[in-house]
Amino acid sequence: MEIPTLDLQDFEYTLPEDRIAKFPLEKRDQSRLLQYELGQISHHHFYELPELLPANALLVYNDTKVIPARLIFQRETGAKIEIFLLAPLAPTTVIAEIMLAKLPVTWQTLIGNAKKWKNEEVLKGRIRIGEKEVILHARLHDREAMSVEFSWDDPEVAFVDLVEASGEVPLPPYLNRKPQKEDKDRYQTVYSKKEGAVAAPTAGLHFTEEVFEKLRKKGIQEAQVTLHVSAGTFQPIKVKEVTAHPMHSEQIQVARETIRKLLENTGKTIAVGTTSVRTLESLFWYGVQLLEGRGEILEIGKLFPYQQRTALPKKKEALQAILDLMEKNGSETIWGQTEIFIFPGYHYQMIDGLITNFHQPGSTLILLISTILGKDWKKVYQEALDRDYRFLSYGDSNLLWLY
Repeated sequence: MEIPTLDLQDFEYTLPEDRIAKFPLEKRDQSRLLQYELGQISHHHFYELPELLPANALLVYNDTKVIPARLIFQRETGAKIEIFLLAPLAPTTVIAEIMLAKLPVTWQTLIGNAKKWKNEEVLKGRIRIGEKEVILHARLHDREAMSVEFSWDDPEVAFVDLVEASGEVPLPPYLNRKPQKEDKDRYQTVYSKKEGAVAAPTAGLHFTEEVFEKLRKKGIQEAQVTLHVSAGTFQPIKVKEVTAHPMHSEQIQVARETIRKLLENTGKTIAVGTTSVRTLESLFWYGVQLLEGRGEILEIGKLFPYQQRTALPKKKEALQAILDLMEKNGSETIWGQTEIFIFPGYHYQMIDGLITNFHQPGSTLILLISTILGKDWKKVYQEALDRDYRFLSYGDSNLLWLY
């Protein structure tokens, strides 16, 4: 496939401030659901999702868990320093491992009020975990790179315990409000498991146990992938030619069981959220990478899918290559990074449908959904605006079909 020329202006629309959902609904599955199928739009509620899916479908969820990534320290002078965790650096770059670390850890961060933090100054925070008090220290590791080393005085406590006990929920910047008590639960899917995301996979926020029960009664299958959503998901496109945008990298993790389910599935594959799409499509290209003999490290570059090839393998061939490698290595899980950039001109290899929310104008996520909808994305979004749908993370949802 060739890399097209795309103008950012073609992916903009006007989103009034009052259409951004600042708070979640009282009940998750009461959100509205717009369905797009064969050019036609229909309107539903999320609790009706089981009725809209074929019985032999496979739903693929992202089971990442949002960590309270915003840590607040106070200097002795009274000045507050805010440290926002972005990506782990040491002793490992694997998020699942560093969250369980009981030794000093180093993270790449964003630092608020950094000018007031002196180079040799160690910030201290007193954190209550159960009946014990733990002292958390923060030291500038590299000011220019904004890397921070954290250490604490209790070797029985893991880093994740400290973050969960003291951090603030990292709400999206466009909500323009402080997190409240309810956000700790509501800015999290009911099926979240693996700590490491700094933003929620918001398409999953609508699911409830009642919806899951109806899906299972209908015979709809489930599979999980993990993509730890990074702050880069909110990074606006600032270049006129959108393919020049520096796409962010995110860490993914997929179990052998999921690869098997994808291989055995004979029905529609529906991704829950753009993060699941990015993971599934990255899996396909990892299989291509293996079949082309390019190495075994799962690391999908921004434009790797767009490189010229005489022919592509089928989906099952790519997945089988991954499964063969995992069985050869005796590994139950594959880990890696993806920078995959999905924009019009891309051909989906792994999905037949997508459940997602309504996204920001001129964002990489608008590009991703316009790859499904074509120019109809503007019709869909205008219909949603005209019918008072709620937008962005705490907003309503849509079900988009590829045909």
